[in-house]
Amino acid sequence: MELRDLIVTPFVILLVYGIAYTIRSRVTDDINRVYFIPALTVKIIGALAVGFIYQFYYDGGDTFNYHTYGSRVIWDAFVDSPAKGIKLIINNGTDYANVYPYASRIIFFTDPSSYMVVKIAAILDLFTFSSYTATAVLFAIFSFIGMWMFFLTFYEQYPQLHRWLAIASFFIPSVFFWGSGLLKDTITLGALGIATYQLQKMFIVGRRSFFNWLLLGLSLYLLYSIKVYILLTFLPAAILWIFLAKLESIRSTILKFMAFPFVFTAALALGYFAMVKAGEDNEKYALASLGKTAQVTAYDIRYWTGRDAGSGYTLGELDGTFGSMLRLAPQAVNVTLFRPYLWEVNNPLMLMSALESFVLLCLCLFTLAKKNIWIFRTIGNPDIFFAVVFSLTFAFAVGVSTFNFGTLVRYKIPLLPFLLVAIVVTLHQSKSETKLTELETTE
Repeated sequence: MELRDLIVTPFVILLVYGIAYTIRSRVTDDINRVYFIPALTVKIIGALAVGFIYQFYYDGGDTFNYHTYGSRVIWDAFVDSPAKGIKLIINNGTDYANVYPYASRIIFFTDPSSYMVVKIAAILDLFTFSSYTATAVLFAIFSFIGMWMFFLTFYEQYPQLHRWLAIASFFIPSVFFWGSGLLKDTITLGALGIATYQLQKMFIVGRRSFFNWLLLGLSLYLLYSIKVYILLTFLPAAILWIFLAKLESIRSTILKFMAFPFVFTAALALGYFAMVKAGEDNEKYALASLGKTAQVTAYDIRYWTGRDAGSGYTLGELDGTFGSMLRLAPQAVNVTLFRPYLWEVNNPLMLMSALESFVLLCLCLFTLAKKNIWIFRTIGNPDIFFAVVFSLTFAFAVGVSTFNFGTLVRYKIPLLPFLLVAIVVTLHQSKSETKLTELETTE
């Protein structure tokens, strides 16, 4: 915490709230307006809390490396020479010419995904005078915009579920905490929300404009540049969502039944193609390399970068093949969604994660225990199908490649809003169908 933080950050927060109150009536209705300011507030609190936790609990970490040994260096370059600052922002991490004194001080200069976060922070630093907390607040605003779009995606279809959809979108503790600071997760969470909203508007609702294309392109580019594995799991699920939603619009049950195998096969093929294209420029995430990448990442986090965290786990042996990943799929999904268990807790932050996982376990068991809920309902509702497919594939991807609870609690936040939305909509449909059945019986 520096003097500039104490001066700039309150001004930035007041400006943000001023803009928020000004535009609130334009982006909300009489029902969801009540969530707008509280959702923004928890994001800002999360951004500030992440900074305090990393400074006073972890004594440093990624968020400070992105800023202190990243964007602050670019800020210094701008002060010395705007041309050098601009060159660092447009740099791909390989060109040291005329900027070596600065580039050599940036920890993540040669790491493309991390350096993207540094460059985003550097651009925001120009407006915050390189104040860490003020820049973190602006990161949180981007995440808030994305999650508000995510909320609208499902609210517009299920307005009667507004309270539960708001909880799923804004008020899951780990999501608004880890998804609000100056971290990769904040940018990718916001981008995921924007992409979900734009895909639904453009390809399901059929509302397309240059602005829609621009936001969709930006969100997918950020996912690709920062965490391509999110894109690899999101695109196939989203494509299936779009195809099934189009299929749902067919009125004839017979025609719908006949078209389903062709539509489903086409969606899977297109999803596979999207995965190949998303990974072809990054050897680590090419389909043939996924097994090796998972092995290297899991063992690095478990036995090297995360070895001092004291919260490691193991699922079994990874030999670098995709087959070994698949064999561990049930354990990987379980560890991501429902662990750490309460008896595995060994620090305060881990207790928060364990309590959240326990609540999620109870919700999932309650949903599965409903007598009139069947697997066919998931396929029958494109929204539920999309959310469940993305949640499970993402849970598998991060669970099998992390091997550390402290890291996993951050990595898994993109799936939690989707899974909770799936649970909420499923229970709502179950309740509606139960009432309908009771009404038909009495008649």
